[in-house]
Amino acid sequence: MASNATVCPAPMVATSNGVFQGNNPLDYALPLAILQICLVLTVTRILAYFLRPLRQPRVIAEIIGGVFLGPSALGRNKSYLHSVFPSRSLTVLDTLANLGLLFFLFLVGVELDPKSLRRTGKKALAIAVVGISFPFALGIGSSFVLKQSISKGVDGPPFLVFMGVALSITAFPVLARILAELKLLTTDVGRLAMSAAAVNDVVAWILLALAIALSTTGHSPLVPVWVLLSGCFFVTLASLVLPPVFKWMARRCPEGEPVDELYICATLALVLAAGFVTDAIGIHALFGAFVVGILVPKEGPFASALVEKVEDLVSGLLLPLYFVSSGLKTNVATIRGAQSWGLLVLVIVTACFGKIVGTIVVSLLCKIPCREALALGFLMNSKGLVELIVLNIGRDRKVLNEQTFSIMVLMALFTTFITTPLVVAVYKPARRANMGDYKHRTIDRRDPRTEFRVLACFHSSINIPTLINLIEVSRGTDREQGLCVYSMHLMELSERPSAILMVNKARKNGLPFWNKGRRQIDSDHVVVAFESFQQLSGVSMRPMTAISSMATIHEDICTSAEDKRVAMIILPFHKHQRVDGSMETTRNDFRWVNQRVLEHARCSVGILVDRGFGGTTHVSSREVSSSIIVLFFGGCDDREALAYGARMAEHPGINLTVYRFLMEPEPSQEIDRIENLGTGNRSIDDEYLAEFQQKTQTESSMKYEVRMVRNTAETIAMIRELSRSDLFLGGRKPEGEVAETLDVKSDFSELGPVGSLLASSDFSTTASVLIIQQYNKSLASSDSPVISI
Repeated sequence: MASNATVCPAPMVATSNGVFQGNNPLDYALPLAILQICLVLTVTRILAYFLRPLRQPRVIAEIIGGVFLGPSALGRNKSYLHSVFPSRSLTVLDTLANLGLLFFLFLVGVELDPKSLRRTGKKALAIAVVGISFPFALGIGSSFVLKQSISKGVDGPPFLVFMGVALSITAFPVLARILAELKLLTTDVGRLAMSAAAVNDVVAWILLALAIALSTTGHSPLVPVWVLLSGCFFVTLASLVLPPVFKWMARRCPEGEPVDELYICATLALVLAAGFVTDAIGIHALFGAFVVGILVPKEGPFASALVEKVEDLVSGLLLPLYFVSSGLKTNVATIRGAQSWGLLVLVIVTACFGKIVGTIVVSLLCKIPCREALALGFLMNSKGLVELIVLNIGRDRKVLNEQTFSIMVLMALFTTFITTPLVVAVYKPARRANMGDYKHRTIDRRDPRTEFRVLACFHSSINIPTLINLIEVSRGTDREQGLCVYSMHLMELSERPSAILMVNKARKNGLPFWNKGRRQIDSDHVVVAFESFQQLSGVSMRPMTAISSMATIHEDICTSAEDKRVAMIILPFHKHQRVDGSMETTRNDFRWVNQRVLEHARCSVGILVDRGFGGTTHVSSREVSSSIIVLFFGGCDDREALAYGARMAEHPGINLTVYRFLMEPEPSQEIDRIENLGTGNRSIDDEYLAEFQQKTQTESSMKYEVRMVRNTAETIAMIRELSRSDLFLGGRKPEGEVAETLDVKSDFSELGPVGSLLASSDFSTTASVLIIQQYNKSLASSDSPVISI
């Protein structure tokens, strides 16, 4: 007898027996899931690479990649769609995607600090409130139009709330990365946008919970009430029970020691359990994970360890599956006809108008300048993953149909894509127009008693001991205005969730994130080290943090140096010394950063090759005993190195020796040289060294020697004889007869020929090396050539 019942496809078996036994791997769940993941990662990373010059966040590439792999593009080929993304595999794909999303929302919760929300200023709070309420109202208004046209038959109240939430969201993680990419994190605009977006994010989740509760399909009208009450009870119970548990775990994870794996596993199990509870309540598993993330204590190493363990697998591997899952539900072909395209334009205009105009108006009322108000409006209009979560939940709850879902996805993509170009067009951080007070761009200056400002950069705690010991010997003595050091921690902003956590921590100190008011308690041992040195030495230390991509972090360095009027930037070399004495590359990206700073800096720059100058700990002033050698060939860079060495020699524990290398002349050339000296035809180097020689007569800690050489081999041999010193100083581009004949393979152009020799693994020494490039004064009209020390 014939049956009219629908035949469901058989569930997929996990693994196959292989092609040699006649099995097609695409008919089995595991190999098909592997193929899908590899395809998703390949497409999204390629798109991210091509969108990088446009400064677009990776979420744009992932959304576009999901739509591209879905029925809107490649999915038009039915054989491809049925082979790679068959309907029976979507359950496995959605499960993996939602599992990744579950842990990602946990990471988002870890990023948000409830304490920072309580400290939100009135301006940011006003921007957040209007930036939510005005678009929410417009979203409800536009929902009536959609309900009368393409969304007939949907349940009214849930549809209104979902549309209002979808149009009022600001993506906090996406916004943070856009601000970092545009170098706006340190500006007033960046601080206001981050604070307002954090408030917006929390309110959006509350509104989404309300929308989900209203979308329940229970027969009793009390079901939404029970869902809301149960959700409130869960949040209250979690807020009372989990913080003491997390604090107990955090106390057993001291700074500098690895976090016990048991605590990591227990926390992840709590995330899953909370997701199960909220899913059973009926609001969504994501809310449980988000609440647990918010309750994790932000101080100490515990939160960072959690993020480190989870982020790469989740954000790099599982989360892109969610975008593909959304893309497979998005069919642009359903948007056909003048009515549908008109509704798409209506939704985009309504979304942009509500966010941008609402933010601009309240910003102007708060007396924010017009350009900054425009920038804030465009920034708050950015969407992202949270928008897709709202839309997917609405589609799964049958609140949004296929056509409405596609329109809303395109709206989210468009509003996020235009954020960066519009902000760049209307707003550039104001730079100081008057740079006339920036007079001391070099170490060498007319008045040596003026304050000496240094921007000392470092990548990790490995660089700290040598850097502090270098600062100790640089402070000089008996100066009216001493040494001021800005210590800048260079941190890479990646697409990882921990980058936002890093931003939140860094906002507690230094420009960028420099605390000018009250002192914040920061457990960062790097900051503690510099503060301790300041108390012991009297040197003014100002900790700073630069968070940016490696391709543009040199802009942060150069801008900060100019803002702080420093005379010298000290950069760590991209290699460090191993135990066996060989030089090992830390990260090659740091080399390109150094080269860009040398090219763009408007002050002198020194590159420090660290071989443990002063040992692995800070050496107190009384215990300093170091031998410093200046290799002088000639030229402005060598004169700058000598000026720095002369300043170091003022320290009572420093012995400075200057070796000048000259080409041994032929007899006839010797006569000419004596005649030139007798007639007063001396070079700038001769005058400079003559003044230094006068100091050596009264200062026992200074010595000056001339070394005559005939070729490169003799020069290198003499330098090797000096390898027992503690620190070498030299110029990046030496000049003179010896330098012209110096045939040394320059493996590192940023160090020059002498620096490359001293930094090579073949050069056996324990001495650190500082290679200096003097700022070219001819580029600045306010500076004039000076030859005094």
